[in-house]
Amino acid sequence: MSIIRQDDLIDSVSDALQFISYYHPLDFIHAVHEAYLREQSQAAKDAMAQILINSRMCAQGKRPLCQDTGIVTVFVEVGMDVQWDAQLSLEDMINEGVRRAYLHPDNKLRASILADPAGSRTNTKDNTPAVIHTSIVKGNRVDIQLAAKGGGSENKSKMVMLNPSDSIVDWVLKTVPTMGAGWCPPGMLGIGIGGTAEKAAVMAKKSLMDPVDIHDLQARGASNRAEELRLELFDAVNGLGIGAQGLGGLTTVLDIKVMDYPTHAASLPVCMIPNCAATRHAHFVLDGTGPSLQTPPSLDDYPDIAWDAGEGARKVNLDTVTPEDVLTWQPGETLLLSGKMYTGRDAAHKKMVEMMAQGEPLPVDLKGRFIYYVGPVDPVRDEAVGPAGPTTATRMDKFTGVMLENTGLLGMIGKAERGQVAIDEIKKHKAVYLMAVGGAAYLVSKAIKSAQVVAFAELGMEAIYEFDVENMPVTVAVDSGGTSVHQTGPAQWYDIIQTRPVN
Repeated sequence: MSIIRQDDLIDSVSDALQFISYYHPLDFIHAVHEAYLREQSQAAKDAMAQILINSRMCAQGKRPLCQDTGIVTVFVEVGMDVQWDAQLSLEDMINEGVRRAYLHPDNKLRASILADPAGSRTNTKDNTPAVIHTSIVKGNRVDIQLAAKGGGSENKSKMVMLNPSDSIVDWVLKTVPTMGAGWCPPGMLGIGIGGTAEKAAVMAKKSLMDPVDIHDLQARGASNRAEELRLELFDAVNGLGIGAQGLGGLTTVLDIKVMDYPTHAASLPVCMIPNCAATRHAHFVLDGTGPSLQTPPSLDDYPDIAWDAGEGARKVNLDTVTPEDVLTWQPGETLLLSGKMYTGRDAAHKKMVEMMAQGEPLPVDLKGRFIYYVGPVDPVRDEAVGPAGPTTATRMDKFTGVMLENTGLLGMIGKAERGQVAIDEIKKHKAVYLMAVGGAAYLVSKAIKSAQVVAFAELGMEAIYEFDVENMPVTVAVDSGGTSVHQTGPAQWYDIIQTRPVN
């Protein structure tokens, strides 16, 4: 019998969450590097370079890989012979570990969890509660796997109840292109098959806790249908040409995970959940001998990647840019932004649109300005702002027409593609949409020289900030004529992959 102390569990959860906020799993780093080395699409290669550079910077600076430090998901296996030395319940102990991790003064993580989700959506301010799955198993240990899952990838989860005779492969290949790039590829896809609807979803999520090992599976060959599906889907999904950040390229997924479970004769539940370029998970075991703390990797295990925007990058002064300037920017062109911009995401856009509908003046003048879709991490020490990478731009699509029509906004900066509604509005108003790399939040934050909240402070990380930036790298993702690189890039690379062998 093992006696597990309350503080040992709390300390282990807190340590693991801090650890995964700034250390990628090394198997993931090596997989991205391998994909980077073989990538032939320059846009995708540049995106992966920024992800790898950001990862090394975060390991050195012990700051978050992504500004979205995630919702915590925990899988707990409690041995039947375990005895607890604790006053709190198991869930309360885990949540206390989450609380301590997210409020750590040296590396405060972003609080993203909102209570009353269908009502007031009030921030809990400490990222609790976690989503906890508990199993009682044989043995005298407590085995914990945990992850911090970003909203951009979680929002792209897909669930279907297929007919038993339907093809899972066909459904996946039809569905992945509809997910866009908001899940920040390259990453992994976790697929749960069978059981019931909720069982398939839990399996899909749990499968993402496993290491990247598709190349080992390719070398030894499949031993069951689940492994056959992994191999078939890995090649087929990469054959779609979606590529890193959805820009078109050879690598969309680094691995495919599949878990299955017996199901009803009339059913074929399938759930697919992606993991993003900020893949964060950890595993530890408590056996009564004290806390289980993570072991940092060596920086020697990280690839030494260099990247710059290149001599062809266009420098843009945001304080003097004109509508005429915007008309000259070309799809796929790299810009280096300097000057002042505003931030704003879902909650701020909703408030501004409501104010305009009521004839109220906005708290900021957006005429001739750019708005950055971001919810940054709070700064520590001498930082102007914490990690501040882009959030998924399509969530702002429904606000885009009203914003462009009524504010004089010149353009927007975000992550991944825009939907056709937003593209049409951008073309109509001769505006522009610029893309920053998702999964490179700490790298992006180094371009931000000052940051101050200028409106809606009550919204926390969703407040409107004014950033003063210097040489912030972005890509023209939708130009003033409505051309989207997230449409042209994947189409081009799909044709390349389908028509000739790519080594």
